[in-house]
Amino acid sequence: MTGVGGRIDTITGVRIAGPGREFLMDDEPVDVFIEDGLIADIAPTGALPARGAVLDAAGGWAVPGLWDNHVHTVQWALAEERVDLGGVRSAAEAAALMGRAAPLPDGRRIGSGFRDALWPDAPGLALLDAATGDVPTYLINADVHSTWLNSAALRREGFASADGMLREEDAFEISRRLNAVDPERSDRAVRAAGDRAAARGVTGLVDFDMAWNADAWPRRIAQGFASHRVEFAVYPFDLSRAIGAGLRTGELHEDPDAPEAGRGLIRVGPLKIISDGSLGTRTAACSHAYPGDPDNFGVLTVPPAALAELLTTATGAGLGVAVHAIGDRAVTAALDAFTATGAVGTIEHAQLVRHADLARFARLGVVASVQPQHAVDDRDVVGTHWALQTSIGYPLRALQDAGVELRFGSDAPVAPLDPWQAISAAVTRTDDERAPWHPEEILGRDDALRASVRTALRPGAVADIAVCGADPRVAVGEALRRMPVIATLLGGHLTHRA
Repeated sequence: MTGVGGRIDTITGVRIAGPGREFLMDDEPVDVFIEDGLIADIAPTGALPARGAVLDAAGGWAVPGLWDNHVHTVQWALAEERVDLGGVRSAAEAAALMGRAAPLPDGRRIGSGFRDALWPDAPGLALLDAATGDVPTYLINADVHSTWLNSAALRREGFASADGMLREEDAFEISRRLNAVDPERSDRAVRAAGDRAAARGVTGLVDFDMAWNADAWPRRIAQGFASHRVEFAVYPFDLSRAIGAGLRTGELHEDPDAPEAGRGLIRVGPLKIISDGSLGTRTAACSHAYPGDPDNFGVLTVPPAALAELLTTATGAGLGVAVHAIGDRAVTAALDAFTATGAVGTIEHAQLVRHADLARFARLGVVASVQPQHAVDDRDVVGTHWALQTSIGYPLRALQDAGVELRFGSDAPVAPLDPWQAISAAVTRTDDERAPWHPEEILGRDDALRASVRTALRPGAVADIAVCGADPRVAVGEALRRMPVIATLLGGHLTHRA
């Protein structure tokens, strides 16, 4: 039996469930033949003799390898060693939990994933100090746009805050410092995380780590990383460095001496620009004020003129752009910048979109890189903090009907890196016993799968394939979210086998 890392030449007895199915006459099992990392032929099972190493799918269902189009890779990988705050329901509970946590080897306590938007009490410095004492303690909001530090941590980092909260750029700086661990440690965590992703059928992701990833990924490949493809982003603070290094979106970025298993996996991604805040931190730039805070319309962290300048510079250098825009004011400003500069790329998140901007998205060819799970996770927060907004919240069907290309992601670690959760959220708009949230935005399964892949299962296509234990075109609810993945192939090589 061929194990992980081995090459598969023939997949037998598999049903095509995702893109590529439209080229077949029926839903009967087929055999898929692979040569040089590409799908060479697809034929009815048994019509042609199997050759080479065989993966017997035993009637399973195949979809093209899945992509997560928005991941903060190191932060996602390191979350495994941090205190999970996703379930806490108050500031007092979060502080107490951190007070009981064991410090990491560097002497710091780090927790992540808290959501304070609906807490009955507010985070405060005295509260956290009382629970955590002199051990530097850091709590990272699920949206990463705010962090809560105790006095020892504030002193260590050289920041001051009356309530211990740091927001936007200050919060990002804290996350960058916490993520800047010893490369051996972070690379080990990334390798383990890559294996977990492969077990969910993932064959590619877009890495939005706030770091210089042009060195990190070749280093990981040299150490044997071969779990999935990567497109890595650069940030404005590294834009001049990226241009000087000749980085151009879409080009391969690898060491010519890289191990064979890792060749062709790393490409330059876009320039990532964070143009506004977030809903969870109540800083997303919106048309209407946040309830109870009449002067708070969120923040445009990059003014329109500066945004246009960045897009112009990136476009001239051959870089695509990925503009983080959550509130409707930010989405409009981003579309204005795309219009003025002719830049190409994505708007990341697009959680609140004006009706008039739907057609602009499509007309400009801007891709909507969205995270369907966020709609499910945020529905209660939206009902409170965006109750006065009149734009469309977390649109999917509205964008698609306008002719906009959708790409799905998780924003991991904000949501789990699992495309099946994103697909399920898109086709159900719920993950509990409640009725679907805004069911008019539900997508069909074929549409959700299309937004989760980059290829189709047909001859000539790259052999990035996920073989599933259930039919994703009929699975519902929890069965879809927990889709069993029998095997994952990356260019014909096994990265996961159940």
